[in-house]
Amino acid sequence: MLMIRIIHQHQLIMFKRRIPCLDSYLDKVNMSLWPRFKMVFDLHLSSLRNANIKTLWEDDVHPHYVTRRYAEFTASLVHLNVEYGDGQLDLNLERLRMAIEDLLVKLAKMFPKPKMQTVFLINNYDLTIAILKEAGTEGGKTQLHFEEVLKSNIAIYVEEVLLEHFSDLIKFVKTRTSEDPASSSDKANIGDVEPLVKDFANRWKAAIELMHKDVITSFSNFLCGMEILKAALTQLLLYYTRLTECVKRVNGGSVLNKDLVSISSILYEIKKYSRTF
Repeated sequence: MLMIRIIHQHQLIMFKRRIPCLDSYLDKVNMSLWPRFKMVFDLHLSSLRNANIKTLWEDDVHPHYVTRRYAEFTASLVHLNVEYGDGQLDLNLERLRMAIEDLLVKLAKMFPKPKMQTVFLINNYDLTIAILKEAGTEGGKTQLHFEEVLKSNIAIYVEEVLLEHFSDLIKFVKTRTSEDPASSSDKANIGDVEPLVKDFANRWKAAIELMHKDVITSFSNFLCGMEILKAALTQLLLYYTRLTECVKRVNGGSVLNKDLVSISSILYEIKKYSRTF
């Protein structure tokens, strides 16, 4: 592709200088380069589609070396296409993107735990985006797509890590409370909410510390890890806020006021852990 772009620049120079004597030669060179590029590109595509998952898989959630190779290769092609807008190249890059994404999903499924699968995908998507940005390219559709799937997988991870530590609270909030305070769908009583309130009061700081350690060891990019931790703690705050609102509407719920953790205390912890990265 680099040679194709060089030939194109030579053609422009010759045209501006009104020297047509090399037109046929440059056209022939250009015509010979495109089939070669197509062949090499298809080999890259085939290597991803036919990759041996068992051979490539490593018991490590950090970015796979194939992802880095793909991202650097894609970044170089995107950079070479910025001023040309070659639709055929864009189509080939889309095919390559689908192939690497399919490979990553297959590799992720080799991990026994769903959370580890999600962590693996997040690390690889994040690396791809970082390389596209570092190359100084306009990542276009490829970068936008990976940003979308990264966001989607972060949301999945947030729910998974919260369920590890606060499953009872989350299940209660999702099934027994409404986001609308005026709703009459709540049917909770003091016996339902008391164990949840006391359990949260006893464990919330220790659970957040475990989440913090999990994020540090799981994610290669600390900045990405910080955003994920903040997202998880913010979502936890939302769940707990809905629980406290439910407690206020329960008959006799005032007796639990002494056990309720203040929102300001949770916000303080969110800020504290955000500063540790």
